[in-house]
Amino acid sequence: MHIKAIDALRPKLAEAFPAAEIPENRAIVPEQCPEGMEGDITVNCFRLAGILKAKPDAIAEKIAELLKADPDVADAVRVKAFVNVTLKAGALFRDTAADPDAILAEGILPESARRRIVVEYSAPNTNKPQHLGHVRNNTLGMSVCRLLARVGHDVIPVNLINDRGIHICKSMLAYQRFGNGDTPEKSGIKGDHFVGDYYVKYNIALKEQIAELRKAKPELSEKSDDELFLEVEIGRAAQEMLRKWEAGDPETVALWKMMNSWVIAGFNETYWRMGVEFKKTYLESNTYLLGKDSVQKGLDQGIFTRRDDGAVVVDLGKLGTKVLLRKDGTSVYITQDIGTTLLKYDDFHPDSLMWVVGDEQILHFQMLFSILRKMGNPWADSLYHMAYGMVNLPTGKMKSREGTVVDADDLFDEMHELAKKATLERAGEDIPSDLEERSEVIGMGALKFMLLKFNPKTTMMFDPQASLKFEGDTGPYVQYACARISSISRKASERGIETEGMQIDWPLADSAEERSLAVCMARYPEALKLAAEKMDCSVLVNYLLDLAKAFNRFYREKQVLNAENDALIRVRLALCKAVRDILADGLETLTIGVPEAM
Repeated sequence: MHIKAIDALRPKLAEAFPAAEIPENRAIVPEQCPEGMEGDITVNCFRLAGILKAKPDAIAEKIAELLKADPDVADAVRVKAFVNVTLKAGALFRDTAADPDAILAEGILPESARRRIVVEYSAPNTNKPQHLGHVRNNTLGMSVCRLLARVGHDVIPVNLINDRGIHICKSMLAYQRFGNGDTPEKSGIKGDHFVGDYYVKYNIALKEQIAELRKAKPELSEKSDDELFLEVEIGRAAQEMLRKWEAGDPETVALWKMMNSWVIAGFNETYWRMGVEFKKTYLESNTYLLGKDSVQKGLDQGIFTRRDDGAVVVDLGKLGTKVLLRKDGTSVYITQDIGTTLLKYDDFHPDSLMWVVGDEQILHFQMLFSILRKMGNPWADSLYHMAYGMVNLPTGKMKSREGTVVDADDLFDEMHELAKKATLERAGEDIPSDLEERSEVIGMGALKFMLLKFNPKTTMMFDPQASLKFEGDTGPYVQYACARISSISRKASERGIETEGMQIDWPLADSAEERSLAVCMARYPEALKLAAEKMDCSVLVNYLLDLAKAFNRFYREKQVLNAENDALIRVRLALCKAVRDILADGLETLTIGVPEAM
């Protein structure tokens, strides 16, 4: 929040406190005064004690004295270690609503703080369609990319499609046995859903064989399904298919290519609907060999060792021992992650590499980063795992193997229909011509907003019905504030009222609601920076809710187009438009659309 009277304090405080150590880029960041407290902004002097080398109360006393002498300040009241500041109306709006371009400036980080960041997210497997968990991943990934770019970083979003491995072979084997030459085109089923059905069929058959084995051999009853995988025929068959694929068996590779093409075509439809775009997409099938070569090189250098059974392993100390190649020579998941990471670094030479992956993989990434450090990569200290919690529905957890997941496409359709129903209820007999487009923007916006509303580390419950309420802490609530201001602007134009190029008499906007709204607007750049610093879009979500609520309080209490005189109408109209610009910019940063009407 850049208020000129506050910005001017820095050199004065450096002079007043000779022992101060104020970094060049350190600004004094005021906060909005809480409701019920006199003042527009407050300066928390506890936060300045360390850099000014003085007691908070002494700092507060000096700041109050300095601000009272500032021509922009109407009053500055010290309350213990806080200074509550009331700005003159002309100065308050000059620094906020009258200068929206400054608030909306692109690249708000200084050049020295900007970084080149590769962000990998999504990473689906080509054995099933994307589900609600992927939707949270995609939403977090694309939004944090947009947020980091918004503040000035050079962001490179990439995807890694896990298109090989035992899980892929399970779907392939099931199709080979149960498919009877069917295709997505013949069945009328989207490609990723089509292949996913065979993944479920495989696991049904696997469970049946394991149950039969336990019945035939009661001594195995205590062993887990994973331990019995290679004890049953269909498990051994899937493992053999993986071996044949890695050996380049033509028939196996042809089946793999055909089924993967079906799935990837389906993924692209899902990505398009979400607005997901990548700079580059890596395929595990193209990177795992680089990983295997790197493991072999590490083995030759003595970084890794070979176990008695032939498996290649690495000792990671407190993290434990990790297998890098199985005893039969086939790779494991971390093998391709080593190869992909090396390839990403060589492709982009970033300052930082980041993964958006669920928190169940925390140990995996700790091991990956440790392995890359052991391999002598100096950039391995700049790797970051953005871990996030699971997302569940009121009906409980999802299980891909049992076919009980909520498919992303089905969820999108449900959100579209719920938004359509809500729109029609509000429209009455006046059905909008853009009903389908509007329903998609509102439905997808509600979904993304709710997924971003919580800190990423939070395991959350997603309720489609609750996310679409037009009142409360929802996406439609913020979208509706934008739509309401658009409606006000259209009515103003119909009446010939314009603000562009007109002299706006900002001191007229001196009510508590208008002042509070202006201060809330001024917080936007800091909200963006804080959200980017924490890599937490919920910071921006909560700011947008605050601004929408401040606007609605203002709108309830003050007339806009029916204000007392033309000058005040123009002031309030300009204020509304500035609010909409910020709300729209924030929603777009979160990859959420902004409807003109709702």
